[in-house]
Amino acid sequence: MTDTARGSEDGDGVLGPGAGASATGSGLRRRRRRRWLRWSALGTVLALTGAAGIGWTVYTKLNGNITPDEAAAAELARYEKERPTSLVRGAQNILLIGSDSRSGKDNARYGRDPGTERSDTAMLLHLSAGRRSATAVSLPRDLMVDVPGCRRPDGSRSVPAFAQFNYAFEVGGSACSIRTVEKLTHVRIDHHVVVDFHGFKEMVDAVDGVEMCLRAPVTDKAARLRLPAGRVTLSGEQALGYVRARKSLGDGSDTDRMERQQRFLGALVNKVQSNRVLLNPVKLYPVLNAATSALTTDPELANLRGLYELVRGLRDIPTERVQFLTVPRRSWDQNPNRDQLVEPAAQKLFTRLRTDEPVTVAGAAPRRPDDGRPGPGGPGRAAPHDYGAYELGDALSGKRPAAGPTDEPSGGVSPAPTFRGNTAAEDPCE
Repeated sequence: MTDTARGSEDGDGVLGPGAGASATGSGLRRRRRRRWLRWSALGTVLALTGAAGIGWTVYTKLNGNITPDEAAAAELARYEKERPTSLVRGAQNILLIGSDSRSGKDNARYGRDPGTERSDTAMLLHLSAGRRSATAVSLPRDLMVDVPGCRRPDGSRSVPAFAQFNYAFEVGGSACSIRTVEKLTHVRIDHHVVVDFHGFKEMVDAVDGVEMCLRAPVTDKAARLRLPAGRVTLSGEQALGYVRARKSLGDGSDTDRMERQQRFLGALVNKVQSNRVLLNPVKLYPVLNAATSALTTDPELANLRGLYELVRGLRDIPTERVQFLTVPRRSWDQNPNRDQLVEPAAQKLFTRLRTDEPVTVAGAAPRRPDDGRPGPGGPGRAAPHDYGAYELGDALSGKRPAAGPTDEPSGGVSPAPTFRGNTAAEDPCE
């Protein structure tokens, strides 16, 4: 085929005198351009396919990390008729359980494995409808409660007992803890999450540590803790020791330890929100990988879609509306080392959670940075195990608190009671 013919085939039209050479060059350029476009399109397809493959691989990995608590779901279904109903559409109540299990290579470092596990920490997390606020209520492990008969891991069933709260998890796992909480509060538990020591450390390390404040150096062999004074960014291992320590921090009571755990979780929430982790895929992946690997949840929550739906509503809650408090309680009349509820304060709290009414928290006294005791000039701290976390004066008299955010609409009739606690917006050094 002549060059002229090739030029005509390439669409140059009728050639004039001397046009053969230019037609040939133009045709070559067009062929090269079409070839380059084909390869670019193929490369784009391959890149997109590869990205989709990687995305699917990541999704599959994270989705498979979560352990669904099928046994708890089956046990709760068995008692569905006796469980409380949800009263407010859109509100969610989640029981967060910190297990003290020593099973597994990493957890075994913290003591002998007795073959059972207890709820070292338990919090009832209430998410308001519309996600205007999140309120986490600590339930003391030594609180005396009615524990129903529950299915043991070996298939046998326990008998109902009046016992410490953490006995429920020991005898019947998360399902027994949920039924105990529902019996105590009449609040429907929609989801539950169980995390062990190793999982807690992994999540703290995934956000590059959490800053806390210590007034004096801390050395605690039992908690594997050695920390300098001042602002300290705690690694996962250090954070675990910090929230579990008894002898070296505070007054040694479980009361003080729960307050410390609440302040730490507030600082953790603040760290996640301030670093915009939830909006940055690069920062989010290690957090998701650590979190999903650490969690045992109800089957509905045991997938990325379920967790995403939960977290999506949390990311826009202002840190001052992420609140932490302890259920109102005092020393049990029959044993000062056990707890009982303070009434009517406790029932007022449970009612507001159940009906999705606002709850406000406020510190009862200025705190020293490291141990929760009042600072110079502050009012005296209540005795261990002997406060209700509830500001009885204003709240029970019906007066609105002088300060503090609230979800109460203007013109509302019922003021939000003020409970003793903290928010994620508070500086741990103040």
